[in-house]
Amino acid sequence: MDIVAANQAYEDWLRHALQGAVVEDDLRAKHTKMSDGAFPFLRATYWRWAETILDVCPDLSDAPAVLAVGDTHLENFGTWRDDDGRLIWGVNDFDECAEMPYALDLVRLATSAALAGAPTHLSVKSICAHLLDGYKRGIDVPAPFVLDRDHLWLRNRFVVKEKERAAFWRKIDKQAKTSVKKRKRPPPRWLSLFAAALPEPVDLLYWQRAAGTGSLGRPRWLGYGPWRGGPLLREGKALVASGWTRAHRGDAVPRLNDIARGRFRAPDPWYAEHDNVLLRRLSANNRKLEVKKPRDIPRLLHPTMLQCMGQDLAAVHLGVGNHRDAIRKNLGRRKKGWFKANVDAALAFVSRDYADWAKAHK
Repeated sequence: MDIVAANQAYEDWLRHALQGAVVEDDLRAKHTKMSDGAFPFLRATYWRWAETILDVCPDLSDAPAVLAVGDTHLENFGTWRDDDGRLIWGVNDFDECAEMPYALDLVRLATSAALAGAPTHLSVKSICAHLLDGYKRGIDVPAPFVLDRDHLWLRNRFVVKEKERAAFWRKIDKQAKTSVKKRKRPPPRWLSLFAAALPEPVDLLYWQRAAGTGSLGRPRWLGYGPWRGGPLLREGKALVASGWTRAHRGDAVPRLNDIARGRFRAPDPWYAEHDNVLLRRLSANNRKLEVKKPRDIPRLLHPTMLQCMGQDLAAVHLGVGNHRDAIRKNLGRRKKGWFKANVDAALAFVSRDYADWAKAHK
């Protein structure tokens, strides 16, 4: 199926899955983002990747299956506070998690890095080498990235400056004032979920939020209010079955809580799935890493950063089940250059799909 027809089929499925609650304006915004470049196109179309990747890269189908992220990409990493209040860095979005060959997460992450950058930053060969080096290190010694004492270069790179913190809360205050005029509230089921996820009863202001790329179209609400002398901010986002589950008829039981709380994680205590809604705490420190400007790309495509991404991805893969020996054995028997060859194939396919989509939406 060509990309335009495949996208229509996916959105029809999404409308059915959400029982008609799709935010149509957000879907139209998503279509525009998909035309902006191959990198946002990849981010917006995990469902397409799930449908096609084993045809594009058939030799990955026999890699050991793990509970994997699925929609891995450069912007799928961020920071949060754990149960002990420590600042943590790592994979922070698991909407599309499912059981699948472990190598698919690596290939998608490398593909996103190649599409986001340019040959002047790092070659595909270098991207693959650094990611795989970090991944093997993480398989050997899986552990979360705790930034309170160790990994201070990561902390210095991503800790929120005071001006950024002030700007974050100014933006939320402005949105809250607008929401008062609109007087919108989420459905009763959502209000109950928000209430259950708060430390104690708090009277919140609510408004709908358009954010992300791949999840545009799903209802997403923010709840904001004062609590014990400071601001409290929560986000709720509707979940549907993973694109992998949809394409491969896998187990539709949500696994988000399992993967987010894996044994080699220092999890965000406020990040959890409840009744097909993802609820999470938002703050200046609980945030994604985003490519907003060209200057953001080199710091995400830095060799050491890519090694850390690969290392954290390995900790995620080992967090549920006992897969270390199987992954090591599989990596050991793969031919030299297997990683780059599969990334090259994925790049070619995604680039063709993007060109066809952009041509159809001029």
